[in-house]
Amino acid sequence: MTGPDWRPRLIALDIDGTLLRWIAGAGASQEEVTPAVHAAVQRALDSGAHIVLASGRAPHNMTVVADMLGLHDPGHPDRAERLWIVAANGAVVLRYPPMEVVYEETFDAGPAVHAVLEAHPTALVAVEERGLGYRVTAPFPEGELGGTETVVDSVDELVAHPVSRVIIRDPAAAVEDFIALVDQLGLQGTDYAIGWTAWLDLAPVGVSKASGLKYVADQLGVDAADVLAIGDGRNDLEMLAWAGRGVAMGQAVEEVKEAADAATATADEDGAAVEIDRWFGEAAVRRSGEMGA
Repeated sequence: MTGPDWRPRLIALDIDGTLLRWIAGAGASQEEVTPAVHAAVQRALDSGAHIVLASGRAPHNMTVVADMLGLHDPGHPDRAERLWIVAANGAVVLRYPPMEVVYEETFDAGPAVHAVLEAHPTALVAVEERGLGYRVTAPFPEGELGGTETVVDSVDELVAHPVSRVIIRDPAAAVEDFIALVDQLGLQGTDYAIGWTAWLDLAPVGVSKASGLKYVADQLGVDAADVLAIGDGRNDLEMLAWAGRGVAMGQAVEEVKEAADAATATADEDGAAVEIDRWFGEAAVRRSGEMGA
């Protein structure tokens, strides 16, 4: 619970649908940070807060957003330290720049992938190819993955070795189909997150954005109670529940809003900036000064 004098020491930010606006009718976001969001993040940094990006994206698709936000500046004494980034829904934790994976969880994805494909035999499957893009069974809809896509001969080739994350996408299905499917299958030995469309992320058991963020918070000496987390998707559920203050974006589905402590405006209305400025905007800084007087 947060009180009137509470202020986050660490801000965990989802990317797509939180920092970046969704493209209407597409499964991708606009690769552009609005001036309002950029300014709010800068104010939080100037106040000494840690900013940690936490996304289902692969690492190479997250560092570009860190650059757009200006999170690292070797010429700025308070921003010269390398960033912490939580990628692949918590399965990969890295420092940047330069990119260095410092923690990774992997699992045998074969059984779960084959179980899903029995119900959706034409679904697309992807596994990250570190630093390059993805290895896929067939091309994904344009803009959904980011980076290069290398088509392989078979699913078995993709999951022949332990992986940190598998993406299964069925453009011919609906998100409700995948929700019903995972309830039916159980997917023993695997955790999962369902996206806005018929998109399924498979991960090692116990791995989520929350677990990745806990690893980072422990390194920084920050308690979960001092974390503000903002997100909009089902893969943010654990993160929003773990943080001292979890905030859902205005366009989030009801399940996500129920897991959060509060909701902010939509991404199109710069909801992330609205929530950050609640604690680091001019009014918040003035209020903090009055309380300390």
